Amino acid sequence: MQIVRTILWVVLLIAFVALTLLNWDTQLAVRIWPGIVWDTRLPAVIVVTFLLGLVPMWLIHRGSKWRLQRRIVTLENAARANAIATPTPAAPAPAAEPLAPVAPVEGAPVPRNDILG
Repeated sequence: MQIVRTILWVVLLIAFVALTLLNWDTQLAVRIWPGIVWDTRLPAVIVVTFLLGLVPMWLIHRGSKWRLQRRIVTLENAARANAIATPTPAAPAPAAEPLAPVAPVEGAPVPRNDILG
């Protein structure tokens, strides 16, 4: 992935140098505020606009990456602490006592043992 990023930056730099050499004679008058005019060349305007678009997005990217990295470290530490803690053995469940026979309810059907046998 690093090679792709390097190739991209080299191509971008070559394109900028070519644009600079071909448009160096172009003089621009940029009006910043009423009464303030900046006379500059075209490559300077291109660099400034490129940086105005790149820097805020780069800062947002770095901030979110930093926030997510902190979150990952916190979750890893919590998981590590839970893995280290030894669970206490559970008390054995008491043995189940046999149920006492229940007297049949009046009017309830009587089970027939001859059906299964």
